[in-house]
Amino acid sequence: MTTSTAARQPRLKLKKNTGDQLFSLALIAPTMLITIVFIIVPVIDSVIKSFTEYRIKNIISGAPGVWNNFENYIKLFQSGKLGPAVVHTLLFVVGVVLAQFILGMALAVILNSGMKGARLIRSLMMMPWVVPTIISALVWMWIFQAQYGLLKYVVGVITGGAVTDFAMLNDPNTALLGVAIAALWKQVPLTTLLLLSGLQNVPDDMLEAATIDGASRAKRFFAIVIPYMKSVISIVVSMAIIENFKQFPLIWTMTGGGPSESTTTLAVLSYREAFVSNNLGSGAAVTTIWMLLMIVVVAVYRKLFQAEDMN
Repeated sequence: MTTSTAARQPRLKLKKNTGDQLFSLALIAPTMLITIVFIIVPVIDSVIKSFTEYRIKNIISGAPGVWNNFENYIKLFQSGKLGPAVVHTLLFVVGVVLAQFILGMALAVILNSGMKGARLIRSLMMMPWVVPTIISALVWMWIFQAQYGLLKYVVGVITGGAVTDFAMLNDPNTALLGVAIAALWKQVPLTTLLLLSGLQNVPDDMLEAATIDGASRAKRFFAIVIPYMKSVISIVVSMAIIENFKQFPLIWTMTGGGPSESTTTLAVLSYREAFVSNNLGSGAAVTTIWMLLMIVVVAVYRKLFQAEDMN
């Protein structure tokens, strides 16, 4: 009897493990299916179309695109549109992500200091993040409006009416900055809450020990707090890079890529090539370059972050 029971145990264990694996597979199957159907397949299809002559008429007629090798990419490079779009995209991403992290960390530290009304402030902070992107864009367009915008009024009051022409979105030198400010207003709240959650997980006993040892507030922050938050910081910054790389509705609504192409990022250029110029193949080529650039930037950031962590 004992021998028979012992012989059955491995089989039962094997069946249980198999059942757990099947159950786990059943749980992740919907996510895998959605990822394949709505992300992987469209990405592959877009890359293939970037090597074809594919226009709106092909969709209407149902005719497949004509393979043209690298002609879409060559025309993009020769047109002179791609270079400025890459520069604008990188400027926007780097500037917004840096400012977003600094502001988010500063606000997280303030909210973590035990100030009165911190919970209410956290709740109010999420309002910009909850507001749809298009509504945010319209609000900031009104603030930056050249004739009766709120910013112009404030600048006029501060300068005593000395500045009468203050149109941020109409000036090629400041338009990208105006869009970046609107992006920060919407994205900083979530960054703040994520960093705040990381701050609250830093061990208090280590901070107290460092305080007893005479460590300054700045030294405690950089020697204890930041190392404990590295995993959170890595995720938050990676999310911010991806979010700002694919930022389109805000830019298109506020400036349409202007003035003088000063806010034309890869997202805007892709839309123009595909749906304004009716050249879906060229638009897919821009999208492919856009995706590869984003992958490279995220990979470089992760590599630098890991190298810093090892040091």
